[in-house]
Amino acid sequence: MAASRGDEGVAAPWVDVLTARDAGSYGPAPNVSDGRGITPRPNHVRIACRLDAARPRHVEGVERMRAPRVPDDEPSRLEALWALRVLDTPPEERFDRLTRLARKMFGVPIALVSLVDEHRQWFKSRAGLEVPETPRDVSFCGHTILDDAPMIVPDALEDDRFCDNPLVCDEPNVRFYAGAPLRAPNGQRIGAFCLMDRRPREFTEDDVLALQDLAAMVEHELAAVQLATLDALTGVPNRRGFRLLAEQSLRFCRRQRVAMSLVYIDLDGFKEINDGHGHAVGDQALARFAERLRTTARDMDVVGRLGGDEFALVLVDATADRAEGVVARLQEAIDAQDRDADPPCAVAFSHGIVAFDPRRHRTIDDLLAVADERMYERKRAK
Repeated sequence: MAASRGDEGVAAPWVDVLTARDAGSYGPAPNVSDGRGITPRPNHVRIACRLDAARPRHVEGVERMRAPRVPDDEPSRLEALWALRVLDTPPEERFDRLTRLARKMFGVPIALVSLVDEHRQWFKSRAGLEVPETPRDVSFCGHTILDDAPMIVPDALEDDRFCDNPLVCDEPNVRFYAGAPLRAPNGQRIGAFCLMDRRPREFTEDDVLALQDLAAMVEHELAAVQLATLDALTGVPNRRGFRLLAEQSLRFCRRQRVAMSLVYIDLDGFKEINDGHGHAVGDQALARFAERLRTTARDMDVVGRLGGDEFALVLVDATADRAEGVVARLQEAIDAQDRDADPPCAVAFSHGIVAFDPRRHRTIDDLLAVADERMYERKRAK
């Protein structure tokens, strides 16, 4: 059975119908991040019925390719994608095993975990494809995220949306595409688990269900990544999440020759807070401090809780002097917060700052070591 899903504005000779499977039938898709359950995945797929077999083929020089439209909820969709903190991270076996499995199951040369960013689609896993990303406006997956139903393109040359797409006319010469939307834990469609072939092919209902099963596995892994990189108490990245994001910032600043500084922070006398007020108050103090640290930083900066009462902050496009200014604003925010806290709980901290020097610092761990040492020098001097 050949299957496809039409977007808005598809030419009249193509008509969408539902399979015999009840469009209202839904299967469970548990949400490992909050236990409430992801929005159910529809057990139906759109079928493209061609009514005019004699439709004229593409005329040379006439561009008909349609870039995917932007979803109405694009800001919240992007926020959900970015909250996963997985873009531009290294390959992981948990995803690669699923794309390898898909290639073998379906006999296709290409299988991808594609995440649709603001202007690109980036591949968290790519089996059979060399490039790590492509522009969003030529992507098949940009169309897939517009609907809960999988999108199946039996022959891209017979589809007005893709017949003159550069991914079809040139490498990787896509003729067949099947993609199931991937959703973040909050239900936002953030990408697709997709298959590609260089020849047209059919895709049965059972194939669609198998593809959806693999997509659900990817969703669980994405949710697990988010859980593994966030600190449960404060909501900021934990040590693992901080190192992943900070290394990305480091690579960017090295390539673009942009200044960067790292601030290492340790709370003073935190044990006395726990001993004098109890661990519940101590937890509240940590959460409030993390929130002030996060709101003092910019969106481009990276905040993390390294463990216990230790935090770190990577400031992009910031010299050491500018970093000192950020710390001063943080101290002002903490002082104002402490005055209003109930119960009153004064939080003091020591910090160390190091400016990134590409000749001396190869990794984030190099910067952390220097900033940690400078932080303890300040603490001992108090």
